[in-house]
Amino acid sequence: MILVSGGAGYVGSHCVKQLLQRGYEVMVFDNLSEGRREAVLTERFVQADLLDREALNRAFAEYSIDAVMHFAGLIKVGESVDDPQVYYQNNVVGTLNLLQTMHKHGVDRMIFSSSAAVYGDPAVIPIPESHPKRPKNPYGKTKWMVEQLLEDYAHAYGLRSISLRYFNAAGCDPAGELGENHHPETHLIPIVLDAALGRRECITIFGTDYDTPDGTCLRDYIHVNDLAEAHILTLEALKKGCASSAYNLGIGRGYSVREVIDVCRQVTGREIPLEEGKRRPGDPPQLIADPTCIQKDLGWQPRFTELDEIVSTAWEWRSKA
Repeated sequence: MILVSGGAGYVGSHCVKQLLQRGYEVMVFDNLSEGRREAVLTERFVQADLLDREALNRAFAEYSIDAVMHFAGLIKVGESVDDPQVYYQNNVVGTLNLLQTMHKHGVDRMIFSSSAAVYGDPAVIPIPESHPKRPKNPYGKTKWMVEQLLEDYAHAYGLRSISLRYFNAAGCDPAGELGENHHPETHLIPIVLDAALGRRECITIFGTDYDTPDGTCLRDYIHVNDLAEAHILTLEALKKGCASSAYNLGIGRGYSVREVIDVCRQVTGREIPLEEGKRRPGDPPQLIADPTCIQKDLGWQPRFTELDEIVSTAWEWRSKA
């Protein structure tokens, strides 16, 4: 059985669905602070926090856990700067509790939901896994700390893990069963679609003077189902005995903020009002993945490689939400 921490959240719930479709038994462990109960597609559900070590021990004692997929983490960069102690407590201490419980119960495989935020400002584009790790905010620092925890657990206790460094997760379940529903929403595509739906007055572009083709930031958008597929491939690789590692997850192509807005206009057929604002502190001009390692090692290939395809799945869900 696979324990999925944070399985009621955006990426976690999509991964749970694909695990179930592949015949895996799945148990979700989630405190529902960010996730939604209706997004949990398995009957095996424990509502509890990773900071609750007794609840973790009960879950591992009740279920026969073979491996863990760990999505439970706070993800808002600005919030992490304003209130770092909450991020270190939830993302680092919570993960340490999970690792201690895994070790106690003899579970030695983990897939960790990491982030491109571990790199900080990129020195080269596209970004390879070997790029120096220079996270600029507490969110990115907690992700890098957990990766180092996993490395130490590997040396000391034989834990095998794979950290997946997401670039920009986007899109929704093409079947329309699951979607993206953060409160408040911080991801660009759903914010732009909310403007198309009249739920926002306009979209603010933060910075139009970057050294990019149209002056706005470039980001690498990867469909959430392609992220889920990568998690299953890495789970199967660990089952076959592969060593611990870390992989980038992106399509290897960047889209600017203006391009995202234009594609949203095309997909929705609606006007989207804009206003231009100043740069936000800490926003790098470009974040584009080099995903060749996971493609070479595990044969992973994204199915959604065009932005209009990704946006269309998000629009299909959000326009009905």
